[in-house]
Amino acid sequence: MSDRARVLVCDDEPQILRALKVLLRDGGYETETAETADEALDRAALRAPDAAIIDLVLPDGSGIEVCRRLREWSEMPIIVLSAVGEEDAKVDALAAGADDYVTKPFSPRELLARLEAVLRRTSGVLDEPVIRADGLEIDLAAHAVKRDGEPVHLTPTEFELLRTLARHRGRLMTHRTLLTEVWGPEYVGDTQVLRVHLANLRRKIEPPEGPRYIHTDPGVGYRFAA
Repeated sequence: MSDRARVLVCDDEPQILRALKVLLRDGGYETETAETADEALDRAALRAPDAAIIDLVLPDGSGIEVCRRLREWSEMPIIVLSAVGEEDAKVDALAAGADDYVTKPFSPRELLARLEAVLRRTSGVLDEPVIRADGLEIDLAAHAVKRDGEPVHLTPTEFELLRTLARHRGRLMTHRTLLTEVWGPEYVGDTQVLRVHLANLRRKIEPPEGPRYIHTDPGVGYRFAA
């Protein structure tokens, strides 16, 4: 049994599939390929991959819907591929559970770096504590979150964002700092990614009456409640 990470790649352009298969193989990954949304969902269900790279425009549906369907049962890292100018679709994909997006035409090195980054967020750190705050419990080692005793299912990126804020509780974390720590230095100007994931995270952990755990400093950043 190989210990290499398996990546599901879904794109309806054969030349892109071939290029990605070679790129990922050379990067040390196993690949599973699909050309349609239904095929991608079937392959993921038969043998769950460690990560997925999904094109936004597929012949039988949308990559956004694939993200949403995968998120119903899996927390695997998901990267979406999008064409230039599909800004609204990128936001919708992030809101549907994607961890990151890469714009076509893409740099092979950039895609590998982003894949490595999202996979890194799924690896636990064994010596980190459990943080508790007003009904919220964050087990940093197990990558598990509960609110009022009930499990909260977060994507790897949402968990890493919460972990970063919680480990610096009470301290203002600027947009730049969060983007650098969670996504990497190449993301320092991408506040759209931060806003969408922060909104998703709040929707899952905050009570209906308003923010209890993550507070906004308008135009500057966020802080976890002290």
